[in-house]
Formats: sequence, C-alpha cells, structure tokens
Amino acid sequence: FLFLIPAAGEQPLTYSARGLPDGLSLDPSSGIISGSVRHQGDYQVDLTVTNAHGTAHRTVRIVAGDHKLAQTPPMGWNSWNAWGMSVSAEKVRKSADAMVESGLAAVGFQYVNIDDGWPGVRDENGEIQPNEKFGDMSALADYVHSKGLRIGIYSSPGPSTCGGMEASYQHEEQDARTWAKWGFDYLKYDWCSYQRIVTPTCRADHEKPYKLMRAALDKCDRDIVFSICWSEPEVHIWGPAVGGNLWRTTGDIIDTWESLDSIGFRHTGYDAYAGPGHWNDPDMLILGKLGWGPNVHPTRLTAHEQVTHITLWSLLAAPLLIGCDMSQLDDFTLALLTNPEVIDIDQDPLGRAADRKSVDGKTEVWARPLFDGTIAVGLFNRGEEEAEVTARWADLGISGDQPVRDLWRRKDIGTHADSFTASVNRHGAMLLKIGRPVDA
Repeated sequence: FLFLIPAAGEQPLTYSARGLPDGLSLDPSSGIISGSVRHQGDYQVDLTVTNAHGTAHRTVRIVAGDHKLAQTPPMGWNSWNAWGMSVSAEKVRKSADAMVESGLAAVGFQYVNIDDGWPGVRDENGEIQPNEKFGDMSALADYVHSKGLRIGIYSSPGPSTCGGMEASYQHEEQDARTWAKWGFDYLKYDWCSYQRIVTPTCRADHEKPYKLMRAALDKCDRDIVFSICWSEPEVHIWGPAVGGNLWRTTGDIIDTWESLDSIGFRHTGYDAYAGPGHWNDPDMLILGKLGWGPNVHPTRLTAHEQVTHITLWSLLAAPLLIGCDMSQLDDFTLALLTNPEVIDIDQDPLGRAADRKSVDGKTEVWARPLFDGTIAVGLFNRGEEEAEVTARWADLGISGDQPVRDLWRRKDIGTHADSFTASVNRHGAMLLKIGRPVDA
C-alpha cells in the first residue's frame, strides 16, 4: 500500500491520521502512508494536515481485500501522448519530479505510467529485460515510490507491442512476476499483435488473453491495477468480468475537436458499467504540450474545448491520465487539472458515471449523482456558435428551488426553480453542482 495524502499549502505541512488499519503507517512530514494491510475490511481514516495558517480535515476510505483496487478512477500521467516510442527512464523521472513540484500530486495525481517503448529482449531464462533507454527498472520504480507516487508499465498479450517490441505472449506469468519484482503498480495491456494469434469471432476470444493476464497478476504478491486497452465494441460489458479495473472504450484520441467530440460524447448508456473498481476509459488527456514523440507542440484544442474535455471526463468518472510533457506545464493547463471542486466530481466515491439527460440541437445536458445527494451537471455546446443551454429539473429527477454552484469558477450562482439556463461558448461547457447536500 502506498498513498500520498493530497494536500496543498505553504510548507512545511504536518500530517496525522486516526483509524489507519493494522500494517499501515504514516510519515508525518511527507504525508506518505505505506505498508501492507493485515486484515481485509473497509476502513474510514480521519486525516489532518496542519501548517502555520491552520488545519484541514478529511476522511479517506481504505478498502482492503481481493480485487478492491481503483475504488476511484486512476489519476496520473502516461508517456504515450507526449513521447510515443521515444520515452526513456530520464523522461519518466522528470515526469515524477514535475508531478510533485507542479502541485499535481497535491490534488491527487499519483500514477506515473510508462507506455510502449521500454521493452528490450528476453534473457536466456526468458525473462524480459528493459532496453538501453531504461536500465535498472527496480531503481526507477524506487525513485517514483520515494515521492509517494505509483508507477505503471505496458505490454501486449500478443508476441509484440504496437511499436514492435517484445510483448507477453506465452510469458504471461513470467512477465507478471517480473513486473511485481521490479515494483510496478499498474499494467496497461494493449491488444496490438494478438490479432496475429487469434481472429476473434466471439466475446470469449476477446476475453481470453485478459483473463489469462488477470490470473497471472493475481498470483503475484503485489497490488497491480489492470488496464485493458482494447476498444472492442462490447469491452465495457465484459471488461469487469475478466478483472479489468478500467478499459478503453474507444480508439486513440488526438488533439483535435473532432476527435474529442466523437470520443467523449459517445458514452451515453455506458454509465451502467462503471463503478468503484471498474471504469470506462475514453483515453488519455490531450492538454498541454504533446506530440507522440520525440517532438511536442501545444495542444490544438482551444481553451473552451479544453474545458469541455475535463468537464466531460470528470462527469464520465473517467481516469484522468495526463498525456503531455510534464516539464513544460503552463498555467492554464495546471489550472484545468488542479481545480479541487472539479476533481471531486471525477473522484466522487459513489462512483456513478454521468449519462446524457437532454439534447436540444447541438446542445446537451449530462448529469451524475454524487455521494452527498447533490448532482453534478454539465452544460455542453457542441455547435459552432455561442448558444443557451438549459438544465431542466424534471430531466434531472429533482424539483423545487435548488441552489446552483459553478464549479469552474468556484462560485455560488443563486437558487433556481425548475431549471437553469446559461450561455455557453462554441465547443464550450459549464460544470455545475445542483442541490443541497444531505447533511446540510
């Protein structure tokens, strides 16, 4: 178990915890909780963080047991959209550094994931080795872990990865043991060349290689989140059954409005398949500077399109995996990624994803229920001109006077009866929280 308590403020910060399960301990100066939970169970842990200006409290839920990982959607970084096959150990270390130094770790981003580009060849015993860009993988994992972050790796069930490097076909258990020995916490398993092994004709053909790897991971004495990367049309139906913690629901995203629009808004009806421990994954984020390596460029999305991107992904309870060059984070990108009220929507512990509630021409309203009894509501304008968008209480299953809060602006915007209407920019969005918390 490894968890960096998300907390921001003037240093130094001092951390304390009440109710930690047996086997876990907290470093009061770094805020890192680590160890191994000795008994299965559901634990409510009260956290306190203090600095010279005051004290903050929050409760975190720790669930210990078999197949209890990813109780909320994973948040972190993946190397692919920035670096493609040019990723290296040095780029991974710099990304881990930037996750802490930028404040992203302080709001909950915790995974540093290596995509394709790391494998070398197998040794005389068949054990996979990293290529010359990576070297000592255990040392790399230790470096990331020292910051309270977790580290992920990539492979394919076929004989080669999408980039043509060595993959896991007929070495599934051996590779799982190697990744666990190195200290990895997350596996992205990409269909790629498995098509050369089997031409799938039924659901069982799609499920087979993922069941095989899930069983291999379960034999390891390490928690490893399992990400299924195979956008087969029914993956959201069979993904949970094969032990996936998340599964790609679409093809690869690129940094254009057309790609974002077609991928994000196709998820109506997918909400029934998402929940704690198993999430729909509409692909990584296309903010900041990216380019699929070795060179990067600023995202081609406009500012309003980027707001739509994070608004929709948060409503969908999607994994938030940054895909940019972490060493070149700009203020606007950081503002999008570190708004705590928006992150709270994505990470809401109820785990109920949004669905489309209404459509009017090129405008749409999506909503998801939250654990505190309120509703997160997105107003979207997919059209080419500014337009008014209306959320009607009848569509949301509520009535009467309801308080409305603008989460991007972090501002209450009054009490409204029956509906709320706002003007939304071309390709833009608003993210609202509507209703009164049940304990208010």
